[in-house]
Amino acid sequence: MDDRIKELIAIGASAAVNCHPCMDYHLAECDRLGIDRAEVRAAVEVGLMVNRGAAAKTRDKADALLGTAGKQTGGAGGCGCGS
Repeated sequence: MDDRIKELIAIGASAAVNCHPCMDYHLAECDRLGIDRAEVRAAVEVGLMVNRGAAAKTRDKADALLGTAGKQTGGAGGCGCGS
């Protein structure tokens, strides 16, 4: 895997885990490597999609643990994990 792909994965993962300093760092690395902003944007969008899915599943789990299931909407939110 080349550095370009690693940085695209890293910035998407940074978005997925809400790490602003990591996003800043990896955006600078993407710029250093000459990665087009459209590709960076696409990688970040994938990370945000995973984040939304994980957050929805966490809400579902919290609802189940607290006996509040059905009071809030959750679901995978489009992350694609299918769980």
